[in-house]
Amino acid sequence: MSKEEKVDNIFSEEIFFLLSGAALLIAVAVVILFFVFITRKNKLLTEKAISINSYEKKMVELELHALRSQMNPHFVHNSLNAIQYYIQLNDIDQSENYLTRFSKLVRQFFEYSRKQTIRIEEEIDLISNYLALEKLRFEDKLTYEILCDETVDKEAAIPSMVLQPIVENAVNHGIFHKKATGKVTITFSQLSEDTFCVVIKDDGIGIKESQKRAQHTLKNHESHSSQVLDERLKLLEQIDNWNVEYTIKDRAEFSDEEGTIVTLIFKLPN
Repeated sequence: MSKEEKVDNIFSEEIFFLLSGAALLIAVAVVILFFVFITRKNKLLTEKAISINSYEKKMVELELHALRSQMNPHFVHNSLNAIQYYIQLNDIDQSENYLTRFSKLVRQFFEYSRKQTIRIEEEIDLISNYLALEKLRFEDKLTYEILCDETVDKEAAIPSMVLQPIVENAVNHGIFHKKATGKVTITFSQLSEDTFCVVIKDDGIGIKESQKRAQHTLKNHESHSSQVLDERLKLLEQIDNWNVEYTIKDRAEFSDEEGTIVTLIFKLPN
């Protein structure tokens, strides 16, 4: 092989290695750019998904807030009629007592509806005020009792405006249609460190009898309180803050007693 041929071979080999090196660098650069592109794309998609989820969660929270703000119009109407009744009787003390409790309850509704959660102590105060107001309307026909185990932390959080509609149903659909005196009992108990239970029991006419009466009335529809409660529980589940187990039973199905028993088990959010 001549000297010129050797030089050409060496030059060709250098060109080959240079081209191979350049091709390798280009390949590595393409891989890096592709990786950067995929990473950036995934980041954008993740940010978009988070944005959508945040928006949807915000909408759900707004809807839940709107539901919490609702007061039963029938309750407001009945309360104002009762106040007017005592005024017409010239019973100043009773009318002032009724008006004071009613205004306090309205303030509590507006205050607590702005919050996602309230303290158990505040919930008990709300329910107690509501039942005291209803007792003024029903007089001796209604009695009530609120029990709270010592193990329950009254400073612990509970979703706001969930229990009151159930208590309202117990009064209006259970006790109201009973001829004798009726009683509503609410019990708070701690099941575990992050789980507590609320049982709302009445000795009214029961679910089946209440449904029969509803079928024979012109206004055959689900109560306002039940609708609001169902929607609240669904929304609470959607925003994934609370896990609430809700059961309602007719007491006549498992005992000799009449009435309804509602059990709610609240598991605190992680």
